[in-house]
Amino acid sequence: MSRLRIFDEEHPDMPLLSTTDHAAMARELSAIGVGFEQWQATQPIAPGASQDAVLAAYRKDIDRLVHERGFKSVDVVSISPDHPDREQMRSRFLEEHFHKEDEVRFFVAGSGLFTLHVGGRVYEIQCTQGDLVAVPDSTHHWFDMGPEPSFVAIRFFTEPEGWIGHFTGTDIAQRFPRYDPGQDG
Repeated sequence: MSRLRIFDEEHPDMPLLSTTDHAAMARELSAIGVGFEQWQATQPIAPGASQDAVLAAYRKDIDRLVHERGFKSVDVVSISPDHPDREQMRSRFLEEHFHKEDEVRFFVAGSGLFTLHVGGRVYEIQCTQGDLVAVPDSTHHWFDMGPEPSFVAIRFFTEPEGWIGHFTGTDIAQRFPRYDPGQDG
C-alpha cells in the first residue's frame, strides 16, 4: 500500500503526518514540487514481461510525460530478491544525494521507499504498483529498495548518461528508518 509520512528532520521517530490516501499524498507532495500520480496498464503484463511489453502497456502516459518534460530516454529496471548484486545496488542509493535532472520513476510492480529532505522536513514515500513519483532536480533524497528488493520500474531520463548522483555527505539517511516491506510502521 502506498504511504506518505512526513517528519521534522530532527525527529525520525515521530511522524507529523501519515497517510495512505492518494489524493492527500499528491497534495502534500505537490506543495514541495514533487509529482505523484497513479497509472493503470492498458493491457495485462505477465510476470517477466519484456521491456517492450511493459512500455507498451503504459505507452499513453509515457508519451505524455516525455512530451511534457522533454525526456530523452525511457527504460525498465527489474530487481528481484535473488539478484546477485542486490546489496551493492541497495547501498548505492541509501545515502542522501541529488541529481541535476528530475528523477521520475513509475512502479510497474513491487515497491520501494523514496525519502526526500526538503526545508527541514523529511518526506517518506512508500511507492507501490501503479505509483509514479517525480522528484525535481536538486532535491535532496535517498532511495531504499529493501533487503530483498522486488520491483519493476519505468525510469525517465533527460541526461544521456542516466543516473548520476551528487552525494551531500550528511548522515541524515542513517537517522531515518530503512525500508522493510514486511513491516508496517
